[in-house]
Amino acid sequence: MGILNTLIQRTSSLDKSVILPESNDPRIIEAAVLLVEKSVAKPVLCGIPEEIMAAFEKCGKSCSGINIVDINDTELINEFAFLYQKQRPNVSEKVALRLVKKPLIFGGMMVASGRVDAMVAGAASTTADVIQAAALTAGYQKNISKASSFFIMEMPDSKIYFFADCAVNISPDSETLADIGIATASSFKKLMNEKPLVAFLSFSSKGSASHPDVEKVVKAVEIAKDKDPETAYDGEFQVDTAVSETVARKKLKEIGEVAGRANVLIFPDLDAGNIGYKITQYLAGAKAYGPVLQGFAKPVSDLSRGAKPEDIVAVAAITCLLS
Repeated sequence: MGILNTLIQRTSSLDKSVILPESNDPRIIEAAVLLVEKSVAKPVLCGIPEEIMAAFEKCGKSCSGINIVDINDTELINEFAFLYQKQRPNVSEKVALRLVKKPLIFGGMMVASGRVDAMVAGAASTTADVIQAAALTAGYQKNISKASSFFIMEMPDSKIYFFADCAVNISPDSETLADIGIATASSFKKLMNEKPLVAFLSFSSKGSASHPDVEKVVKAVEIAKDKDPETAYDGEFQVDTAVSETVARKKLKEIGEVAGRANVLIFPDLDAGNIGYKITQYLAGAKAYGPVLQGFAKPVSDLSRGAKPEDIVAVAAITCLLS
């Protein structure tokens, strides 16, 4: 069946709602219709209702089953401005009222206030804008201070790995790298219903090389274990040590729970992560789903600006499962 179809099927039984704030984009309109048709999630669009209805008409689509929320609704705007100010007392009421009328912020406040379960945006916005809106509204998970991303990598033999961070943090320090590991472990647990075995990757395996870059990874493992002692984190590992028990037994004196059996791979920087997932995708024939944003207190995810309606549906399904 494939992991994506499995996740979409799981979502259809959860009765989740997702807001798509870039509501006038024809791809968003089509994706909203598909979400209803496939019973993946309840789509919510925000904006000026007359403009959204006109966009549906232009696309030749029906808005049946789709909730349209007026972005200028006075009651909602006042409530969201109050909540925004409560989180950020240094922001004036005037500024808060202006900010919450912006689609991404409005969508984020819909999530933060509990009116919807998740937000998916980025078809017409930059990743940086989506992350900023999510940080200002939903905020971060406990013990997490930065957003990150992961890819679901489905290998030709159907084995699943999560790769992180392959899209957001260019050169994470040890603290950020630990946060990436913790967030990805949480994402894996929610999506796969399995125990995450998290390997922090390096060009060294347990002291086989000495370098500040290795030390950064070693420290990240220590921080992750300290923050989240219930999860299995280990490293520093070379990739083969992380995923092959045969190699792990040759290279390590003590294997532990993660070495040779890792299902979550944390790359030391964006160079390694981006190269790693693309090599796996294009040379090993793996399917790559993502990047999916993570680390927020409530689920918000990003889209490629070249996303097709089917891609938006897939990201919406994954994001709703993270709620």
